[in-house]
Amino acid sequence: MISGTHGVEGFAGSLCQTRWLTEGVSVPDDIAVVMVHAINPYGFAWIRRVNEDNVDLNRNCIDFSASLPENPGYDTLAQALVPASWDPDTQAQTATVLLEFATEHGFDGLQEAVSKGQYRHPGGVFYGGTRPVWSQQTLEAIANQSLGGAERVAVLDLHTGLGPFGVGELIASHPDGAGKDRLDAWYDDYTLPSEGTSVSADVSGDVLDALEVWVDGREITGVAIEWGTVDIIEVSNALRADAWLHAHSDPRGPEAGPIKAQLRAAFAPDDPDWSELVWGRFTEVAERTTEGLTA
Repeated sequence: MISGTHGVEGFAGSLCQTRWLTEGVSVPDDIAVVMVHAINPYGFAWIRRVNEDNVDLNRNCIDFSASLPENPGYDTLAQALVPASWDPDTQAQTATVLLEFATEHGFDGLQEAVSKGQYRHPGGVFYGGTRPVWSQQTLEAIANQSLGGAERVAVLDLHTGLGPFGVGELIASHPDGAGKDRLDAWYDDYTLPSEGTSVSADVSGDVLDALEVWVDGREITGVAIEWGTVDIIEVSNALRADAWLHAHSDPRGPEAGPIKAQLRAAFAPDDPDWSELVWGRFTEVAERTTEGLTA
């Protein structure tokens, strides 16, 4: 059970993990629960989605000995997504560029270009890096140490920022035949980005795919829970503003406060109703996951 893959999203993940412990974890004796808390501590501390190198951990889990994935759509939009200035005129101009791209390629085409992962623009959004980062290496070490003796493994990776307010969508990555059969048996409402049924684009280098490699030889069933927050445009603007702040301005300067507040609101709304929706969905999924493991 992983929180903080995307730093600032760790508020919801931490809520689930700590409250579950406080209220009493109820699982059979033959199930061990491994909680990985704030796996991207820099992003959590600095109210960022990325790590200390501006790397998105959920785009970093690729084979860096092979050719890096191409994303020509992002290359086209790179300057508009994270411009050198972030004044109102620039925001309006770059929004027009993005709207024109969406008009030509559709919203799904825009989302794919922006968020599936890119490896050429270190100051940009959804940057996958050039090597395995500390958080990836640490997560792999935890998996090797804690999961090696397991017969069956279930993974819950806790995320926020996409979809309707408080709705926790279950997102699977690229399951094989047996893995998809287990997902069908455990969850009747999961989605697959690779089939276009999810609020998420089909991304490269995600943690769920990597865990299947790291615990090779074990039965593994993984999903991300993605809780919606605010409108996707607000989320996008918050991410772009934060990337500009760290690439072109001063993250300790006067612009930082409003931008950090905007980003936190996009990924961790300060709303008790939202928190209760997060908690309710989490407990439901945790129970179904336990039932699946013991079936």
